[in-house]
Amino acid sequence: MRNTAKIATAVLAAGALTLGLSACGSGSGSGKADANAPLTVAATPTPQGEILAYVKDHLAQKAGLKLEVKEFTDYVTPNTAVQQGQVDANYFQHKPYLDDFNKKNGTDIVPVPGATVHLEPLGVYSRSVKKLADLEKGATVALPNDTTNEARALKLLQAGGLIQLKAGAGYDATPQDVTSNPKNLRFKELEAAQLPRSLGDVDAAVINGNYALEARLSPAKDALAAESAKGNPYANFLAVKKGNENDPRVRKLAELLTSPEVRKFIESKYDGAVVPAF
Repeated sequence: MRNTAKIATAVLAAGALTLGLSACGSGSGSGKADANAPLTVAATPTPQGEILAYVKDHLAQKAGLKLEVKEFTDYVTPNTAVQQGQVDANYFQHKPYLDDFNKKNGTDIVPVPGATVHLEPLGVYSRSVKKLADLEKGATVALPNDTTNEARALKLLQAGGLIQLKAGAGYDATPQDVTSNPKNLRFKELEAAQLPRSLGDVDAAVINGNYALEARLSPAKDALAAESAKGNPYANFLAVKKGNENDPRVRKLAELLTSPEVRKFIESKYDGAVVPAF
């Protein structure tokens, strides 16, 4: 199932959540929110929700910020919730994904300047082989089925020497852009959250860092191959609906998320599975 189908499904889910979330967003879309009102942020649980929980428990009160966190397990509802004003901000995505989401959905969600927080290295995992080179001909490799993360996964396989993509293949590359596939690998496209559970059914899977962490997989220790942080465009950031970038509560959270305390928390808790991007 491709990303457009996922989005349609999640939009329906977001609509069903409206009653539960409508009181959470305070001033979304107005750019004139009450500076003393709680700031509600949508996030995926790991590591974004954990990082926000650290900020809430250890830093927010001293900074005069009332922070509320709403966790979601998909990559669509956090954006629809921001766009519809059900939450004030979200923290779960990278720029290529956001650009693709805005283009496909006509939304106007933007990164908060100075609030790029971390990178989760994408990794290739397997229960049947110990090295990429050991994958047999005709092996099945599961990929995330949202556009940008699928392209990211294919680029990782290319870096590992398994495939070649056509020249100029960018952030929207698909298996149709593979020009060389010596092992005749077969690709199975799955929703990102399902990838860890697929490991028993496929020969390998390319798994997003947050879902790997939830499944107790470490890019640093368990991955057959993992992305390098150097020059990586896939760092995660705080995002809001356009016009809310200067909400004083948002600016305050941006400062806390890029503080020395958060850097130390990330480095000590995740042991290389999540790395600071500031």
